[in-house]
Amino acid sequence: MTDLRISVGDLTFAARWEPGAPLTREALAPWLPIRAQLIHCRWSGESTWIPFGDRRLDVGYENHTSHPAPGQLLIYTGDLSECEILFPYGACAFSSKLGQLAGNHFATVTRGLEHLPELGRRVLWEGAHDIEIVEGPG
Repeated sequence: MTDLRISVGDLTFAARWEPGAPLTREALAPWLPIRAQLIHCRWSGESTWIPFGDRRLDVGYENHTSHPAPGQLLIYTGDLSECEILFPYGACAFSSKLGQLAGNHFATVTRGLEHLPELGRRVLWEGAHDIEIVEGPG
């Protein structure tokens, strides 16, 4: 059984919560379900992101990285830049106009990895797409 279901148009993904980020999971749970716009990253390479503006997740660094693999979801809690979820589909070095950032690796895609290149292509060439992240099997 997986922990999260992610839908972007007709592309669906299943993801599991990362055991190394229990505080992040606990803090993020009240935000679910997340229904937002997925846009292409400006600074981080082959990745997409969900901006949260002034909304903040009250948790420090936990299981954090600047170089997630495709399908490793990060949340940046928002001290230097705005709070966001990073959803990489290829080579990624997480950064902003202020420089390199680190985000909490809170979930990993376990099913649908083959759709990541298409996700990236669509968001890059077609613009923002609706995304939904909910708890439950994918």
